[in-house]
Amino acid sequence: MFSTDPVVRVKEANIFQDHNTVLANINFEIEKGEFVFLVGRTGSGKSSLLKTLYADLPLRLGDIDIAGFNIRGIKGSQIPLLRRKLGIIFQDFQLFPDRTVAENLSFVMKATGWSDSARMKARLNEVLMQVGLGSVDKKMPHQLSGGEQQRVVIARALINEPQILIADEPTGNLDPEVSFGILKLFQQINKSGTAILMATHDYGLIRKNPARILKCEECKVWDSAKEAFELTSEY
Repeated sequence: MFSTDPVVRVKEANIFQDHNTVLANINFEIEKGEFVFLVGRTGSGKSSLLKTLYADLPLRLGDIDIAGFNIRGIKGSQIPLLRRKLGIIFQDFQLFPDRTVAENLSFVMKATGWSDSARMKARLNEVLMQVGLGSVDKKMPHQLSGGEQQRVVIARALINEPQILIADEPTGNLDPEVSFGILKLFQQINKSGTAILMATHDYGLIRKNPARILKCEECKVWDSAKEAFELTSEY
């Protein structure tokens, strides 16, 4: 049965680093197929929030439901199952440098339960085509540009048809033109029904591509869907 529940529901959550409160009393939802920017100065809690969503940081206070999983008290054995429902994209790519693009993607497939080699090959080709990289499967990461490497990382995140892509500064190491291309790719993926939460410092991208914004500031998460707030280029 198709569910209309939000893909992310955060209720009175508090996020800690060691014993320090990073974000307090957070409340927001992200609907299926929604596109949301996450902004805030360095150290404001953006990455801590994202890490909590994919269960890299424990949630000790409050509730978070994401892609059908409750993060509070999630068992270690459930975390791989959660991450099959999420696509996680990092600024620093995290590709294996000694493996081809195809081997990088196959590694994730095997780790998440794929075993039929014909289906794996078909899906691998499908996600590479989806990100505009039809002919790089035999190349090594160092043979690709930064923008191409990030597209491989996005392809890797799409393998299991996630309900939401969580992207932590995905254009942070890329020049403006390449960054714009990556954002356009995210928008295409979003139009096909995948929700996207994208942390960014790139105010220019946000200004040219308005969307809902969550802003981490002063231990709070402000939501442009609920309140008006100023954005400055410092973000």
